[in-house]
Amino acid sequence: MDETSALTLRILEEFETFAVVGLSADPTKAAHSVPAAMRAYGWRMIPVNPHADRLLGEKVYRRLADIPDPVEVVNVFRPSAEAADVVRQAIEIGAKAVWLQLGIVSAEARQLAESAGLLYVEDRCLAVERARHAVRRAA
Repeated sequence: MDETSALTLRILEEFETFAVVGLSADPTKAAHSVPAAMRAYGWRMIPVNPHADRLLGEKVYRRLADIPDPVEVVNVFRPSAEAADVVRQAIEIGAKAVWLQLGIVSAEARQLAESAGLLYVEDRCLAVERARHAVRRAA
């Protein structure tokens, strides 16, 4: 198993609570269907979106800092240019990992996350990695 595969498996096995920055209300978008699939397999997906009130049966928060519960992983569905700022916010709330979705890459975000000791994945789809590793949370 390569290093990135080992890291994605570790995150999926160790962590249960994900904040999803950019979770979409549009069910045809990956930013909705991926978190919905992860929720169906037993992970808690907390939506972060400035334009909705409830998504996937959860209260929507405007910013990571507004979430009252501990967040283990910050999953990012925002453009690469916004990734470093999201990582700064993830560090502020004490997240353990940051996962940038497929197509999202940021050298600055990687450097910030790794300097702060966060696990970091970029350019990988959470749902694809879950299926590839055949992982699910206990119901």
